[in-house]
Amino acid sequence: MTTKLKITVMKTFGPEEVFGHTMLRDGKAIQACSYKVGEEFIMDSHLDRPKDFCGRAWQDLYTTLMTYYCGGDYDYPEQGVTYQPCGDGIRPVIFKIEKMSE
Repeated sequence: MTTKLKITVMKTFGPEEVFGHTMLRDGKAIQACSYKVGEEFIMDSHLDRPKDFCGRAWQDLYTTLMTYYCGGDYDYPEQGVTYQPCGDGIRPVIFKIEKMSE
């Protein structure tokens, strides 16, 4: 049985939601991350970052992904499912990570 993982974008936040005001970079307002709520990435290899997946988010999720691939599990909120944010403190994204079995 091969373990696949599904990563789903659950929520994105902009600086206004995190800090209550706009933040600027080079005189332009920083926007929420470009992920779309409901966007999915199917992982069938723990070494390959999906095309167009943010490198920072990948690094933040990697330990959880490896735990699943190596036979570990999280039991919250249920077995085989967990939620994890990326570490971008200005415009974070919440991801749902699910085990899928073929």
